Amino acid sequence: MKAWQIEGFSNDLKLNHIAMPEVRPGSVLVRVEASSLMSYLKDYVEGKLPSYRLPPGAFTPGGNGVGVIEAVGRDVWHLKPGQRVILSSHLVAAENVADKAQTLIGITSFGGKSDVVQADWPNGTMAEYALFPVTAVTPVDGLDHVTAEMLAVFSRCVIPFGGLSRGRLAAGETIVITGATGSYGTAAVLVALAMGAGKVVAAGRNAKSLAALAYAAGRPALSTIQLTGDVEEDAEVLRIASNGGADMAFDMVGQASDPNATLAALGRSKTKGSHCAHGQYDHTCSHQLHAGHA
Repeated sequence: MKAWQIEGFSNDLKLNHIAMPEVRPGSVLVRVEASSLMSYLKDYVEGKLPSYRLPPGAFTPGGNGVGVIEAVGRDVWHLKPGQRVILSSHLVAAENVADKAQTLIGITSFGGKSDVVQADWPNGTMAEYALFPVTAVTPVDGLDHVTAEMLAVFSRCVIPFGGLSRGRLAAGETIVITGATGSYGTAAVLVALAMGAGKVVAAGRNAKSLAALAYAAGRPALSTIQLTGDVEEDAEVLRIASNGGADMAFDMVGQASDPNATLAALGRSKTKGSHCAHGQYDHTCSHQLHAGHA
């Protein structure tokens, strides 16, 4: 089969012909229809993200994806060949232990036991076929009318949904989302609207992206604010936009070089108390600020 591979950071991403993986107990082989490319893939391959840990040797990168099961291994009882599925890069060890190792298949290890998990499952979805553990595979029966590309894009919503759920966003509440112009920040805005937020204040520094987000969402509950980088000035603008203060400040700023956007969002919220909840992969942090949720 054909597969994109890299070997270590700062090496070229190459399209190679490699052997198709063989199923093993607890795994499924999936013919990949679409892979959700990481928005930071170029920086990742070039080694500009030092916090990421790669498996040893050549491997296939790529996170979430959509495909059709080609074959299943032993100890797989529900999933069947021909079934359409979503592949999640987020793998959590299945043992009944308190501190379960986690890894992002085809992306990174988090060190410690996570390195061992990554060594077992190094390869992601940027290939014609992908071998995944069953715990990272979800059937999508009844969604044949949704294209693989659309399903792959929807995977962006998983991370912000995790954070918004942990922050207990309630219908009718006001939320300020910083980093709203990135791929996950945009998803956070759309998910918050879908969860019934009464007002969503989307904040970022890219005016063009904010305008595109406002146009795409087309919802009166959404306001966009271009941040300047001045904490006090931005905090006051956010306070006004959120009608006196937000119930939740939700940070989606990835690889931030300064804390100014987060400080501005927290600085003019309704109360000083806060509750912090991390979304899936710990890429997002939500700060719930009213007493009922603190």
